[in-house]
Amino acid sequence: MRRTVLKTLVAGVAGALFTLPALAQKPVEVEFYYPVAVGGPITKIVDDMVADFQKENPGIRIKPIYAGSYQDSIAKALTALKGGTPPQLAVLLSTDMFTLIDEDAIVPIDGLAKSDADKKWLGGFYDAFMQNSRTGGHVWGVPFQRSTIVMYYNKDLFKQAGLDPERAPGTWAELVEAAKKLTKKDAAGNVTQWGVEIPSGGAFAYWLFQALTTPNDAILMNEAGNQTYLDKPEVIEAAQYWHDLSAKHGVMPKGTIDWGTTPKDFLEKKAAIIWTTTGNLTNIRKNADFPFGVAMMPKQKRGGSPTGGGNFYIFKSGTPEQQQAALKFAQWATTPERAADWSIATGYVAVTPAAWETDKMKKYAQEVPAAAVARDQLDVSVAEFSTHENQRVTKVLNDALQAILTDAKPAKQALTDAQRESERILRSYK
Repeated sequence: MRRTVLKTLVAGVAGALFTLPALAQKPVEVEFYYPVAVGGPITKIVDDMVADFQKENPGIRIKPIYAGSYQDSIAKALTALKGGTPPQLAVLLSTDMFTLIDEDAIVPIDGLAKSDADKKWLGGFYDAFMQNSRTGGHVWGVPFQRSTIVMYYNKDLFKQAGLDPERAPGTWAELVEAAKKLTKKDAAGNVTQWGVEIPSGGAFAYWLFQALTTPNDAILMNEAGNQTYLDKPEVIEAAQYWHDLSAKHGVMPKGTIDWGTTPKDFLEKKAAIIWTTTGNLTNIRKNADFPFGVAMMPKQKRGGSPTGGGNFYIFKSGTPEQQQAALKFAQWATTPERAADWSIATGYVAVTPAAWETDKMKKYAQEVPAAAVARDQLDVSVAEFSTHENQRVTKVLNDALQAILTDAKPAKQALTDAQRESERILRSYK
């Protein structure tokens, strides 16, 4: 009898031991929202990245969900949050930080990254990118696909216009003079080639505007995200300059210019100079059939551009295991080697100085000097416009800029009205 009981106990223990590893091996699943329309080449890059990570970390399964544009992605993330099924990890705009905090959607990354190695990792990013990643004494997002605005110019068209193809316009005045020489008209007086195009349509007008306000030594908001400075004289002066490129100087199309039209017009030689994200570098490199240059923003009182692009955010709704798995993926994706790979594949700026010290990044910077322009501009870059109630406040500014560029309102009136409205929206956050 005792022997039978003992046998049963031994069998039970053995069975338990046999089933334990199977339970332990069940991978931690992490849903990962990524902002790109399905089917683009970036989708494959992310899929490959996830596959590589899972080979090295079989205990974690990352499930990418391609959520469309950044605007689609934040809308879907917040809808999922309210429905009780948010992702555990997402790449969303760095400027979505205040919105995600207000919605109680995310956890501070520095609350999860507690070891000395974690803290060293968090301290390894370019400070210009961290300005949109921290507030209230905490780090809420981790820089991933980040950018600045740069100026692309067609060297062949510069030569034809009698301009030095190796020297981009360095000041506002030089930009106007060069753009006048680069603007061409046909016999009927219709413009066939624009001197310059700065996109102003859609969601990103405010961002391009910061490429004018920053060189004019104007900051548009405070670090706490509860105060804007839209009616300052330097801000109005920057808006007037933008307006005058078309209305006074005739070197840029009138009205608003769509974001997607700008690189297309550049590649089709309809625009000699464009301002757009460094994230367009790979696209332009692959598709331009002419030599082109990349330069920093032209100066007025100083140099500078806003930073831009997306951060990793970890959602509060994840289990502790999911949050740690999400942190591990964010750390893995931003290691020097991975950050270098991502930058080379996409054109975004590698987010740590250590990434630029890798052999592959040094080689890339030698082969494609344009890639280093955005990195060097980080020394004079500022935080992208971001506040509480970010989408509402940004829309107020975008609407004001469109009113200025379409001659619906003078610059001073449009921005004074925008400041008044933004103060009304932000009143409860002060």
